[in-house]
Amino acid sequence: MDQLALLFVLLLGALLSVPLGDRFGLPAPVLMTVFGIALALLDFVPNVDIPPDLILPALLPPLLYAAVRRTSWRQFAANIRPILLLAVALVFVTMTCVATVAHAIVPGLGLAAAFALGALVAPPDPVAATAVAGQLGLPRRLVSILEGEGLFNDVTAIVLYHVAIAAAVGGTFSPWSAGFDLVLSAVVAVAVGLGLGWGANRLMDVLGDATLQIGLTLLVPYASYVLAEELHGSGVLAVLTTAMFLAEYASDADDVMTRLAGHTVWDVVDTLVTGVAFGLIGLELHNAVRTASGHWTELLGWAGAVVGVVILVRLVWLLPATWLTKRLHARRDHDEDIPTSLRETVVMWWAGMRGVASVALALAIPLETDDGSPFPHREEIIFIAFGVILVTLLLQGLTLPWLVGRLRVRADTEGEKEFERSLAVRAAKAAKLRLREIEAVEELPEELSEQMLRRAFDIGVRISPEMGDEERREAQQQRAKRVKRVRRIQNEMLSAARHEVLAARSEPGADPEIVDRVLRHLDVRSLR
Repeated sequence: MDQLALLFVLLLGALLSVPLGDRFGLPAPVLMTVFGIALALLDFVPNVDIPPDLILPALLPPLLYAAVRRTSWRQFAANIRPILLLAVALVFVTMTCVATVAHAIVPGLGLAAAFALGALVAPPDPVAATAVAGQLGLPRRLVSILEGEGLFNDVTAIVLYHVAIAAAVGGTFSPWSAGFDLVLSAVVAVAVGLGLGWGANRLMDVLGDATLQIGLTLLVPYASYVLAEELHGSGVLAVLTTAMFLAEYASDADDVMTRLAGHTVWDVVDTLVTGVAFGLIGLELHNAVRTASGHWTELLGWAGAVVGVVILVRLVWLLPATWLTKRLHARRDHDEDIPTSLRETVVMWWAGMRGVASVALALAIPLETDDGSPFPHREEIIFIAFGVILVTLLLQGLTLPWLVGRLRVRADTEGEKEFERSLAVRAAKAAKLRLREIEAVEELPEELSEQMLRRAFDIGVRISPEMGDEERREAQQQRAKRVKRVRRIQNEMLSAARHEVLAARSEPGADPEIVDRVLRHLDVRSLR
């Protein structure tokens, strides 16, 4: 098997892991990691040969962009304090604790290299956390915090990692220089993200066509990441800024086809890239096993100690951080999502799985320092990092569904239904208001006006049937049955039409482009 064949196997596994995960109640990223480990144990499967400096630019931009599309700037603003406590403060604390322990137990490991290890294992993975949280039906406030933490902690960890690596390679460290680099990296990233977001939004208006617009969204995350990195900014933060800008300002309420097609395309991209990323984590077991050859006992002991530190520090930090956030929340009238119980805090603790960013940073450790000597304890650092990644992904990822079930942490379905009902009422009122505006400038027959008024009400009832009274709900149910019957007949008619047009594609002299154009028209008609 060559590298290309291995890639296709991972892509196929990414697709199969989704239904298998749904069937067995397990996160698809965790299943892909197990699949990668199984592949790594096979003799005919080659070692992964990807330049380490390409892993982050290739995998992170689309994953981050897809994650941001599922949230909004308002959610991040509402949760700014808990996210900062987790994404910034907790990364600093975890890095420091890991570096202190690693420096103490690994003979000859310098502080700079130890801090590099701490930085690369500090950030929980946003993709794994989002996939697990979404599948388990956790309260939305926890999902929002986990998403925010996972997205922004990479920014902090990657900058700290580069500072630690520079100190280990060059042999010098300046806290003022490190602080300046951190601030400069953030400022450059935000500027690049906003600039590209604004430019992409303008360019979408010029392109017009849905296919071209979606194609542009596929390129923008990579452009944002690469440009920010070239200007010595944070590529991760630049992608997040661009994605948030486009989510806020590039959405046209009437552009139905672009929105539907865009969701489909990005769901496919997210599924495939996520599968490949976590499959690569398992495949890198080759390198870890080769590193440990001959001294398994001490390496496993070091890795176990660091795993314990990573898991314990998160718990010790979350308990007082949650208490502090709740106290601040009680004093201020802010609509902020916070864990409301010890059980939710425990779930947040156990959801801190490491993943793609940690793998890429571990593999990107330089081979040599500036003076030409080997990077100190590079192989040991990589082994310990993979120990943390695999234990947190497999142990926590596989047991989190059980823990959530035991603690009975579930989303507030009644609250979600109430919000859905309120949106349905707002939608119906907006439709009625627009009807009155039309009646003010156009003379509508009384029968047509009444029909349109009923349809305005139906807009809300179809979203949330509970918003109507009993008589109207019964009438709506009867109309829904008639509509369903009409749609069934119409769909069968359109199906016959599509079959006839498609059959013409293979007839002599038929122009496939014209056939496809007519077929696309029928497909769009089927959505109405």
